[in-house]
Amino acid sequence: MSKSHKPFTWPVRVYYQDTDAGGVVYHTNYVNFMERARTEWLRSFGHSNAGLMKELGVMFVVRSIKIDYLKPALLDDMLEVTAHLTKVGRSQMTLAQEVKRGDELLTQADVHLVCVGKESFRPVSVPDVLRKQWE
Repeated sequence: MSKSHKPFTWPVRVYYQDTDAGGVVYHTNYVNFMERARTEWLRSFGHSNAGLMKELGVMFVVRSIKIDYLKPALLDDMLEVTAHLTKVGRSQMTLAQEVKRGDELLTQADVHLVCVGKESFRPVSVPDVLRKQWE
């Protein structure tokens, strides 16, 4: 799907605020880490979420996430969060995402997004400018 078949990688340090009382990353924070990686993945193509809304009148919203928690991340860990486009439809797309500590896979997810109009929040076609960059 994307010009680079290598997944986009974004570094994330685990801070105290990311953990529970036991120093383990709280499960919802993996979703936050993945959101950051998707945002930076989009930036790697020269686009921002704000720019898409302002210039193209669209935004991507999460429709569903299938997430598997395999091993815990811990306080002060240095993680790598990946985003890899696996499918693009007319108004939908899917990214495979992983959270790793070195070579150790901690969490993996399939994130299903829908392109919607900024004003209507109704599905619209993925802009051609993005589709061409992702081919």
